[in-house]
Amino acid sequence: MNDKVFAKPIKKQFEFDEEVAAVFDDMLSRSVPFYKESQKMTEFFAQKTLQNGSRVYDLGCSTGTTLLGIERALDVEVELIGLDNSEAMLTQAKRKCEAFGSGVEVENADILSYEYKEADMFVSNYTLQFIRPLVRDELVQKVANSLNKEGVFIFSEKVISHHSKLNKELIECYYDFKKEQGYSEYEIMQKREALENVLVPYSEEENIKMALNAGFSHCEVILRWANFATFIAIK
Repeated sequence: MNDKVFAKPIKKQFEFDEEVAAVFDDMLSRSVPFYKESQKMTEFFAQKTLQNGSRVYDLGCSTGTTLLGIERALDVEVELIGLDNSEAMLTQAKRKCEAFGSGVEVENADILSYEYKEADMFVSNYTLQFIRPLVRDELVQKVANSLNKEGVFIFSEKVISHHSKLNKELIECYYDFKKEQGYSEYEIMQKREALENVLVPYSEEENIKMALNAGFSHCEVILRWANFATFIAIK
């Protein structure tokens, strides 16, 4: 289903409700530059990291696309757990898992208070930016504490530049991308207003510092386009 969520006047801040969930896969493919490439890199590092009996968590799993991709890419048996607090998203995820005969598990959970078991990999696609900065560091600390040695945390985020002119130009570059995907100026403006104060991005440097402060031995960007970046943090 095509994303037309913001083709009409908005009446509330952005939320992952039934309307968004129904078009979310299309929204991602048209709103996130090089999304498929980022997914492929995640699958690649899953192959390099995981072995029989490994456990993987996807924080903010939405419709389950990432874990389904990892499952298809692996030739070992692992436990794949997707966590999300949007029942509408989880309904879509469960339908997809059933259709593919998948062993992926999805749960309605608060990723801030969830009791994680030891894992070899965590994934988070554009989820941290929706976590309030006051508790974002705590979540990343929980991830680090739950990872086995040499485990990996792959996370993608919108990023800002602290150079005001460059930051403005990066946003303009992104809006040009969205227009090329068929979004109108009106839809772009509507979504920007809906996300105001809901999505709070960090800079590339701030994301890396957050991971290092949590105890990761290394963190760097493995894919970036304008103000979108995919990071890998190694325990």
